Amino acid sequence: MNTDEAKAVIEAALLSASQPLSINDLRRLFDDSLAPETIRALIDDIGFVWQSRSLRLVELASGWRFQTPPEFARFLDRLTGEKPPKYSRAVMETLAIIAYRQPVTRGDIEEIRGVMVSPQIIRSLEDRGWIEVIGHKDSVGRPSLFGTTRRFLDDMGLGGLSQLPPLEGVGSPAELPAQQTIAFEQSGEEARPPEAAEAELSEVSVEPAQTEPAQTEPAQTEPAQTEPAQTEPAQTEPDPQDSAAVPPESRELP
Repeated sequence: MNTDEAKAVIEAALLSASQPLSINDLRRLFDDSLAPETIRALIDDIGFVWQSRSLRLVELASGWRFQTPPEFARFLDRLTGEKPPKYSRAVMETLAIIAYRQPVTRGDIEEIRGVMVSPQIIRSLEDRGWIEVIGHKDSVGRPSLFGTTRRFLDDMGLGGLSQLPPLEGVGSPAELPAQQTIAFEQSGEEARPPEAAEAELSEVSVEPAQTEPAQTEPAQTEPAQTEPAQTEPAQTEPDPQDSAAVPPESRELP
């Protein structure tokens, strides 16, 4: 088999495969008669030819696969009519913390996010095949250590964790501090578990309003100092018909 025929076989396998193919997978096409270096050289030649076409041969964590460029996504979505699944902010934050800080425990995630992590969040990421338990921490209770999987890298179009985009203000994922705040685009409202709400409520200390009792001093009612009424004699005007009441000097002589 010459080089062109070998490339045609590899190209056909990659185009028909439902998942990325590794070098070992491609060697099985030739009964392991081709060396890994030869397979890699043939793959590079195929990828170079497809650079000017509507498909790209990309290397992922699990191997190589053909995929459409991102600029064609808005056109191809019109054929399927299916909308990509949306994940809540809590799920995306948890996934990003695991990806950038792995291995991490559930307690580490809660310390960074500042809220409790619902078991449903961890279960949904495990069911999606994006995270898995990779060990246990040597501490009290031996909590599980979580890390990302090869499927996570394949679905994200990454060849390794070193290709994760750098966080804002951080040079590389390894330099991410434990309390680094990670900002994400919201894809939905976070369904907060009841225990998280109770934990937040328990941290809020509401002091009762300190209303001082009204200091009502007894009314100091001083005894009314009633001075004796100085009643002046009523100055009644004299009746002109009362001769006794007319002063002597005002009487008319007969």
